[in-house]
Amino acid sequence: MAPSASSPVPPPRGPFGTLSLEHSSTVDRVAEELRRALFDGEVEAGTPLREKALAEAMGVARSTIREALGVLVAEGLAVRAPNRGVSVTALDPESVHDVCLARSVLEVAGARRWASASEGARNDVRRALRDFAAAASSDARPAELTAAHLAIHRAFVGLTESPRLTAQADALTAEVRLGLAKVDRIRRNASEQVDSHRALLDLLEQGRLEEAATELEHHLQHGETSMLEALDLRPAPTARA
Repeated sequence: MAPSASSPVPPPRGPFGTLSLEHSSTVDRVAEELRRALFDGEVEAGTPLREKALAEAMGVARSTIREALGVLVAEGLAVRAPNRGVSVTALDPESVHDVCLARSVLEVAGARRWASASEGARNDVRRALRDFAAAASSDARPAELTAAHLAIHRAFVGLTESPRLTAQADALTAEVRLGLAKVDRIRRNASEQVDSHRALLDLLEQGRLEEAATELEHHLQHGETSMLEALDLRPAPTARA
């Protein structure tokens, strides 16, 4: 006998059972719900993102899922392989090391330009730190904490006042964003991270730019090590000691 219109719909089962969405949702809302699941750790790296399973779990058409997956692929959160479909991005040690090295070059270059940067660029760093501190002292979701954390590092690159370098930094961050999110979930030390970034800003404000640059390099090196540990990856042969 078919269930009546008032009968509750049983929750979907399987790896996407925690996903939920209103039937009126758009592609953007589907993508946002998928991001939430990825950043909250409900869907692990390498997990296949099957259109049919996702459509059934979220109650939307497969074409909507297909478009949303395209958004995640463009953001670097998922990858599309020929004849294999879409899956959550999985990192390897070489990629982690290379991205962290490139980020260090860009961010340290920005820190060294603190004195010559515009007041607007410097205020972006200050504002990003305030936003991160506010998120850390609230009940912000893991995705929100990670976004606030990354905004500070983006602001460091912004001190170069080069749109091309900032765009490159965004692309690099997209590659390791899920790894960074997992580090933040595991460490659960947002308040310590705020203090660490505040110390960096204090060095910049005092004009101790080389000290700030050195401290930032160490911060990013530690971030690389933490990410490799969180992802259970061995360091790449060329990685820093």
